[in-house]
Amino acid sequence: MLTLSLLALLAVQAPALKWGPAPPVFPAGAKMAVLQGDPSKPELFTVRLEFPAGYTIAPHFHPTDEQVTVISGTFLVGMGDKADFTQALTLPAGGFITAGANMHHFARAKGVTVVQVSAIGPFALTYVNPADDPQKKAASR
Repeated sequence: MLTLSLLALLAVQAPALKWGPAPPVFPAGAKMAVLQGDPSKPELFTVRLEFPAGYTIAPHFHPTDEQVTVISGTFLVGMGDKADFTQALTLPAGGFITAGANMHHFARAKGVTVVQVSAIGPFALTYVNPADDPQKKAASR
């Protein structure tokens, strides 16, 4: 006899997502919704980020691997210390990319774009050029 046991089941319907501003490490204008986990803790988390058209994230890196799936729109992703979008990958809805821990990368939304990010927390984003950090820009005003 086969016995199935579900330790935990999590289901989230899109209309139930609670959207709010993305953390201040992101440039203004992005929205975020947490689907699973707590990005501030050392555990698996999944979030969705919504970016307005033309939204750009300067070259940066994370201390852990991150998996990104494009839910809607088009997401441009490139690797390196300089944001050269002529060399970026164009990922339409359904596209997927894994950025390894400490891999320098950059991104731009082509049109309104929603991505889903999964990683192990705590979430951290470090800009290759510290002057690109929106938190530092806000503090200097």
